[in-house]
Amino acid sequence: MTKPLQGIQVLECTHAVMGPSAGLLLADMGAEVIHIEPLEGDATRRLKGFGTGYFTFFNRNKKSLALNLKSEEGRHIFYDLVKKADIVLENFGPGTMERLGLGYETLSVQNERLIYCSLKGFLAGPYEKRHAMDEVVQMMAGLAYMTGRPGDPLRAGSSVVDITGGMFGYIGILLALYERQQTGKGKFVQASLFETAAFLMGQHMAYSAIGQEPVPPMPARVSAWSIYSIYDTADAEKVFVGVISERHWEKLCTAFGWLDWLYDERLKNNNLRIAERDWFLPELAVRLKQFTKADIIERCERAGLPFAPIARPEDLFTDPQMTQGQNLLDVKLPDGRIAPLPNFPLNYGGDRAQKYADPPKTGEHTTEVLQRLGLSESEIAELRNKKIIT
Repeated sequence: MTKPLQGIQVLECTHAVMGPSAGLLLADMGAEVIHIEPLEGDATRRLKGFGTGYFTFFNRNKKSLALNLKSEEGRHIFYDLVKKADIVLENFGPGTMERLGLGYETLSVQNERLIYCSLKGFLAGPYEKRHAMDEVVQMMAGLAYMTGRPGDPLRAGSSVVDITGGMFGYIGILLALYERQQTGKGKFVQASLFETAAFLMGQHMAYSAIGQEPVPPMPARVSAWSIYSIYDTADAEKVFVGVISERHWEKLCTAFGWLDWLYDERLKNNNLRIAERDWFLPELAVRLKQFTKADIIERCERAGLPFAPIARPEDLFTDPQMTQGQNLLDVKLPDGRIAPLPNFPLNYGGDRAQKYADPPKTGEHTTEVLQRLGLSESEIAELRNKKIIT
C-alpha cells in the first residue's frame, strides 16, 4: 500500500485506548509513531481482564522509546526529538504534560511547525480539570441510558467513546497537517471523551427537541421500521431481521410464503405495520420461530434482505468477509503466538493498510532513536546506567 503519511514523525505520549487509537491510525497510514514509555513500560501492557488486549491491538506499526521524562536529561532528549517531529500526541490526565514541561506552549517554541494533539476527558468548561474514562462519559452523556433497558443503564460493549474520540483527534491532526502546508505553522488540537459522547447523542437530542418529549432507551423505542429486531429460531438460536422498504416487505413475504400478509390491507405499508405492532410483531415472532437459524439466513440472503446472526468477537476470526477481504492482519501476541486482528477499515485507492511491525517490546527502538540524534554507543550506555532510558 502507498503510505500517505510517510515521512511524518509522531511522538506519542499515551496509554490505555484513546491516545493509542489515534496513534494507530497515524501509524497504519505510514507515519513513524514513536511511543514514549516509562522505563518499566506502558502500564497498559500489564492490564488484565478486558484490558488484556489493549496494548496488542492499538500498538502495531509503532516504535518504542523507553525514556524517563521526569528527569532533566530525559526531558532534554524529548526536546531534541521535538525539534524534528511533526506531531506530539498525548492523552494523560489534565495538567500532566504541563507539569513535566512538555505542554504545547513550551514545545511550540522549540518547533513552530509542531502539531500538538491533546486528548482529554473534557474540552474547555466547568469539567475540564476532571479525569474521565470511557464508561464515565457513557453514563454522563446518555449513551448508557440509551443502550440499556428502561431503568437499567448499560455501557456499550466496546471502548466506543475512547476510539471515536481518538478518531476525532486523528481528524484534527490531518486538518492541521493540511493547514500547515499553507501557513508553515503548527497547531494545538484537542479532542475529548465527553464532547465525543455528546456528539453521538446528537440524533437523540434532535429527536427530543422535535418531539418535545423524553427519549426512550433503544430497547424500548418505537423503531422507524416495522420489522427491525432480533428473533428466536426453531433451533434455540437468534437472528436479526430488518425490513426497511416496501420492496423488502414483498421479498420477506415471498421468501417465507406469507402471501396472506402480503395482501393484508392492514399491513400494506411500513407505517400501517407500526400501527398494528401490538398483534403483528408477536405473530411475526411466532412465525419466524418455526424456522432454523440457517434457514432464516438462507432465505433472507437469497431475497436480499437485511439480516445478521448474533456473533461474538471470536466469531470474527473465521468470518468469511474478514478472512477473504484483507480485513485481518496477523499480529504477534505477547506470548509469541500469532493472531489475526482487524485492519484499518478503509480502502485507500484500491489498497488496504499493512502490518509493518508487531507491537514493540518496551524500549525496543531506544538505541535506534537516540543514534539518530547523534548519540554515541557510550553515551547511550551511560544514559542506561543512569536510568534515563531502557
